[in-house]
Amino acid sequence: MASVTPDYDYSTGADYPGDEEPCDLDPNPMEVITQTYIHSFICAFGLIGNTLVIATYIFYKRTKTMTDVYLYNVAVADLIFVVALPFIIYNEQHSWLMGPVACKVLRSAYSINLYSGMLLLACISGDRYVAIVQARRSFGARSHTLIYSRLICSAVWVSAVALTLPTLLYTERFEEPNLGAQTVTVMCQLSFSKNETAKLMKVVVPSLQMAIGFLLPLLVMVFCYSSIVCTLLRAKSSQRHKAVRVVLAVVVVFIVCHLPYNVSLLNHTLSLFKERSCEAEKIKLQVLAISRSIAYLHCCLNPILYAFIGVKFRSHFQQIMRDLWCFSKMYIYNARSSRVTSDICASGRMSSDGSNNMTSFSA
Repeated sequence: MASVTPDYDYSTGADYPGDEEPCDLDPNPMEVITQTYIHSFICAFGLIGNTLVIATYIFYKRTKTMTDVYLYNVAVADLIFVVALPFIIYNEQHSWLMGPVACKVLRSAYSINLYSGMLLLACISGDRYVAIVQARRSFGARSHTLIYSRLICSAVWVSAVALTLPTLLYTERFEEPNLGAQTVTVMCQLSFSKNETAKLMKVVVPSLQMAIGFLLPLLVMVFCYSSIVCTLLRAKSSQRHKAVRVVLAVVVVFIVCHLPYNVSLLNHTLSLFKERSCEAEKIKLQVLAISRSIAYLHCCLNPILYAFIGVKFRSHFQQIMRDLWCFSKMYIYNARSSRVTSDICASGRMSSDGSNNMTSFSA
C-alpha cells in the first residue's frame, strides 16, 4: 500500500516514496457530481434567502435594531459566499481556467464569510442577551444602538479581512505532474517556497478557522442563549416555550453544521506532518469534503433561523410579495388594467385607521 509522508514540498500536501505506487487522491466522478448538485442547491437557496433578507431590510424595515443591523451584515457575508460558490465549482472542475487572481479571490471568499458570519452570529447572541437578560440595566444604554452596531460590524469586517490575509497571500494556482502518467493536475491551494513558512501557516490557518470561526462564537452563543433560556423559563409568558424552542434550534443547527467540519479539519491538521497510508488519506479527504458541504449549508439556514422566524420581519416580507404582485400586473395588463391594479395596490396598503403605508418600492 502506498503511503503519504510528511509534506516536504509544502505545495500539494503529499510526497511519495520512489519505490511505491503513487497515491491518487483525486475524487471519483460520482463524488464530483454529487458535490456539484449539493453545492448548486446551497447556492440557489442561499442566494434567494439572503437576497430577500437584504431587500427587506433596505426597502421596508425602516426602524432597525442592533440585531437588524447584524442580520443584514450576516446576509451580506453569506451572499458573498454563495455568489462565489458557482465559480469555485466551475474552476475546480475545469483546472482553474479563470487564472491565479480568481484562485486567490475565490478561496478567500469562504474565509471572509466564515469569520464575518460567525462573529456576527456571536454579536446577535450577545445583543439578545443584553436585551433580555440585562433588560433593566441596558434600557438607557441602548439609545445609540445604531451607532454601536455599525461600529461593531465595521470591526468585524476589518477583523475578517485581516484573518483572511494568509489565505489571500499564500494561495496559488500551480501545476503538478502526475506520477506515472503524462498528465498535469492544476491546483489552487496554499503554496509556500520555504519549509518554515509552510509548517507555520499550515497549522496557523486551520487553527484560526477553528478557534475564531467556530469555538469563540460557539462559547459566546452557549453562554448567552443559556442565560436567555433561564430568563425565559422564569418569565410568566405564553410565548416563552416558543422562544426557548427557537433558541435551541439556533444553537443545535450551528453545532450540527459546523462541528463535523471542524473536527475533520482538526484531524487533518494534526496528521499533516505524519506518514499516512494512501487509503486512510482518501477516506480523510472524503470526510473533509462532506463535512465542508454541511458547513456550507448554514448560509441557507441563517435567513430562516434569524430573519423569517420573526413576526415583524415576516410581515415586511409579505408586503414585498404583495407589492411585487401588484407591480407585475401593472406591466402585464394594458393601460386601463394598470390603473385599476394601481388603485387596488394603493388601497391594499391602507391600514385599519385609514393611513397609507406606502413602501419604498412605490416611492
